Amino acid sequence: MREVIVIRPRSERDGRMDQVLSYAGFQTPVKNVIFHSGEDVITGDAARIIETASELVPVKNKAVIFAISLDDVGLNPEWVFMMQKIRRDPDFFSGCVSGVIVDAPSDLYTKSMGRMVVQTANASGCLFPGRPLVEGTGSLRNFTVTALNLRGEGKDRRVPPTEDELWQAYLWSARDLIERVVGFTAPVSVRPRLLALHASVRETSNTLLLWNMVKEHLSPNIEVQELSLQNGTIHDCIGCPYTMCLHFSKKGSCYYGGVITQQVLPAFDEATAIVMLCPNYNDALSANLTALVNRLTSLYRIRQTLDKYLYGIVVSGYSGGDILVRQLISGLNMNKTLILPPHFSITETANDPESILRVEGIREKAEGFADSINRTLLQEINS
Repeated sequence: MREVIVIRPRSERDGRMDQVLSYAGFQTPVKNVIFHSGEDVITGDAARIIETASELVPVKNKAVIFAISLDDVGLNPEWVFMMQKIRRDPDFFSGCVSGVIVDAPSDLYTKSMGRMVVQTANASGCLFPGRPLVEGTGSLRNFTVTALNLRGEGKDRRVPPTEDELWQAYLWSARDLIERVVGFTAPVSVRPRLLALHASVRETSNTLLLWNMVKEHLSPNIEVQELSLQNGTIHDCIGCPYTMCLHFSKKGSCYYGGVITQQVLPAFDEATAIVMLCPNYNDALSANLTALVNRLTSLYRIRQTLDKYLYGIVVSGYSGGDILVRQLISGLNMNKTLILPPHFSITETANDPESILRVEGIREKAEGFADSINRTLLQEINS
């Protein structure tokens, strides 16, 4: 088990977060506490609670819980000062496993803050397991499904959850996240499979050129498969009723079928890791890649993907690569439960065809990214 560090930038709105952390075992505002899971002690080491940027120093091989309370306009000024420190050091959280709790007085800004925290910490060495974010929105209505599930068998799901049920679902979700972070075990594969997914034109794609440079340095012990989402008609998800989606999922299919059902989902299911090859044209994932993320729901219905790693290669013609990185984080790590390994993405800027080849130091960057993939997929990263 890992020693726990709670990074909790101070805020005038700490009341609900106090209760959430206390339920999980952190008896705030005491600085040194023991983390409990229900009645069982998870670790005998003192958990440190860090509230100011001046207290924050590099953390190695720990479980890190970010607990951030937002004000009425969705900000936490102390977090900005913390983020300045973290972003300046790519190894600030080397070897750490992390989760995020964001609490807000409104129903806005919790997801955008969560994505920013994950992106910042991951670029500084943090691993995030699948579903690493718990959002305490003002109304807590985002916990409706969780609250209904916690009612248990035989309870009427047609009756909306009460405020108390929503609150209990929030507390349960926070403790569940902390338990998963503290007890995280990296999946190990004797023969890792890396699935590369793209929807680019090979003759003109700087994204595929960068991927080829990365691929050259991957270990021969990693089996690589590439699939193009241009091969066949791609239908986006239309949000079928849950029972219909589950019906097709159990058959390994989807209402629309097609190349995603026939080729992509089986390959996705068998892969150890996924690398998304993402050109940035309009500050958004391309239509086919977005459709894939949405259609993965049919696989997720029958089997969570908590044992798969996610990587991203993003090439922008102008700017905005960080926007696509956050889309990958929210779509595939937060929602579809893929693991975010340390330094999961590489972002570059290249406009004209083959101009990626003229980016200074690009081959060294590609080799470094490949080395990161090799280290994660070929050896355990447990502390």
